[in-house]
Amino acid sequence: MNISSATFQDPLWLLLLLLLPAIAWLRRRRSVSALVVPGAHEWHSPGATSSALWPLVCVYVGIALLVIGLARPQVLVPMDDHQRRGYDFMIAIDLSTSMYAEDFQRGAATVNRLQAVKPIISAFINERPDDRIGIVVFGGRAYTFAPLTFDHEWLRKQSARLSIGLIEDGTAIGDAIGVAMRRLREGRADGQPRQGSFIVLLTDGSSNKGSLDPRQAAGLASDEGVAIYTIGAGAEGLVPTPVFDYAGKRIGTEMRESEIDSLLLRDVADSTGGLFFRATDANAVRDAFARIDEAQKVEFAASPPLISRELFHVFALIGVALLALASYEAHFRSAREQGVT
Repeated sequence: MNISSATFQDPLWLLLLLLLPAIAWLRRRRSVSALVVPGAHEWHSPGATSSALWPLVCVYVGIALLVIGLARPQVLVPMDDHQRRGYDFMIAIDLSTSMYAEDFQRGAATVNRLQAVKPIISAFINERPDDRIGIVVFGGRAYTFAPLTFDHEWLRKQSARLSIGLIEDGTAIGDAIGVAMRRLREGRADGQPRQGSFIVLLTDGSSNKGSLDPRQAAGLASDEGVAIYTIGAGAEGLVPTPVFDYAGKRIGTEMRESEIDSLLLRDVADSTGGLFFRATDANAVRDAFARIDEAQKVEFAASPPLISRELFHVFALIGVALLALASYEAHFRSAREQGVT
């Protein structure tokens, strides 16, 4: 390797060369840090009896318990009272783009239909702690958004995530009823809906998509004793609807035609023993859910829901206590041995 003489004419290089001897001298004088690790003699001295090995055993067991505690062990236990009075409910919610229509009021503000009904649905869930409730969403297709559950806190959090545009556009009412029926059947081991099973279907349009005709779906529900409560939400005629660009940014508002097939929704409800509600504002939607809430409850024996209990603190506390006990014994044994010596 060739190094030109100009390199050594640089003052910085000269300074570094002069510092090298000083750095080497300082390194020789620097004390060496050391990590002191307790040896086996801390826990067991030569000639000790087998009974003196218990501190070492405590150490091993304590470390093992801490490792188990870090794995967060849990135990699933059933709730005490599994006799519940209530229903199995599936709520089918329309998420088609027509739900963007801003013909509802929340205080002094104008909101779209979905924004208006979401807090009403959340309150409805909150007021029925003894029901198993699930959610089906539909547009051009129908999907299970949440299966039947007693975990209403989780269900409310899920319902808050509902938004328009999650699925393809359209209104598949028959498919929504079909998916809700399938979920109700799954609620029992024999594959049949439980006595006291119902569907609440909320839509703002007419059925124009799907593979299952709404009236045929209602006939299947009627055969299995499942009542369907239908809610037609929103005004008819020209309603203000926001307009969005390709990036999803709102660029204005225009008046669009809104049409609700009240005859179909009434037929579906009547053929299954349910009720039809026409709701042109948030108060009417709230009243519809209140009417449903007034229905007679039935008692059934449900499988007790399981709740998890954390066991981390038990393993951690015992592990720390064993390590502390072993350390205490080792310290005082060393002190006794030094005193004897």
